[in-house]
Amino acid sequence: MTMSRISFTEHYAAVMETMTKRGLLLCAYDAKGKPNAMTIGWGAVGSIWGIPVWMVLVRPSRYTFECIEHTGCFTVNAPTEDMSSACAMCGSRSGRDEDKLAAAGLASHKAQHVLAPIIEHCPVVYECQVVHSNDVLPSKLSDEILSGAYVNGDYHRVYYGKILNAMAAKDASSLLK
Repeated sequence: MTMSRISFTEHYAAVMETMTKRGLLLCAYDAKGKPNAMTIGWGAVGSIWGIPVWMVLVRPSRYTFECIEHTGCFTVNAPTEDMSSACAMCGSRSGRDEDKLAAAGLASHKAQHVLAPIIEHCPVVYECQVVHSNDVLPSKLSDEILSGAYVNGDYHRVYYGKILNAMAAKDASSLLK
């Protein structure tokens, strides 16, 4: 798939809809250089400190947490509808135990601007360098969020990734439907 550089906001609505429908693939390399992908259904894109940023939430219990902590970067990959089963698999199994990309039938290659993998055939991809992180503080959350998202604790770390590169396939909008 041929990709071209885009503005980080160019496919915003389609990417957000994809995130809520089937998830996005958050990817990073582990300490041994093995690619890992985790499906995310939460995240935000915006401008903070005058720079384009992806904010992603990762629980410390997740293998992806170790990967991002190791490399300090990640990619966010918007999958096509025919990748839905791969997203479901990447969201329900751990990269500690297996090569999830191989098990899901996904291929990857190294990103251009960060030390993180890109999932091939994803029509929109963001390459992000962590510029800040903070831990979710239970004492600052509403009861509604505590009782819904944190029944068992395991509070997220929020990673703020400066978007160094955003790319899309020419037909990205139709591929994300």
